[in-house]
Amino acid sequence: MALYPGQPAPGQDLPQPSDEGVPIRTQLVYQPPEAPVPKLIADAMLGALARWLRILDVDVVYDAALDDPEIVERAVAEDRVILTRDRRLVQRRLARNHLLIRSEVVDEQVRQVLEELGIRPDPRHLLGRCLRCNVATEPIPAEEARNRVPPWIARTQDEFRACPACGRIYWPGTHVERMKRRLERMGIA
Repeated sequence: MALYPGQPAPGQDLPQPSDEGVPIRTQLVYQPPEAPVPKLIADAMLGALARWLRILDVDVVYDAALDDPEIVERAVAEDRVILTRDRRLVQRRLARNHLLIRSEVVDEQVRQVLEELGIRPDPRHLLGRCLRCNVATEPIPAEEARNRVPPWIARTQDEFRACPACGRIYWPGTHVERMKRRLERMGIA
């Protein structure tokens, strides 16, 4: 028997006592397991979208130098969804797993990707990926980071993350608050 989200699970309509001692019926509802967040690849027209998705800790390959055949090849090899505004790209035989982005406005693009792919980012955990190279960032000791950031940042920040691939350092400065405000305006936060 197939179960659908919101459908009662079989045999789960069980009597439960109420505060007054009178049995009431409680129904457990089937909830599908959390789907994994899809991996994405964005074409050259969608650099700003890729950056915002990386801010939200979504794995998005972006390289403006990749041409259409390279994007399709990498998407197939790495099981990635192609993000594009290029109708010709999605007509390629192997580009079946794609999302055609409708808007030119980045905020609308972000909303479309999140809604249509069912991605539910946690805005409290921003910058989990390097904005430059897409690798997951890792916490590093403040003392180690202080030698690699501007003096003002070294004096005012205690929490740092670093990209293990390129070495770029991230910290929760005022830019993170600006990102959160923009995400709120997008309807995401």
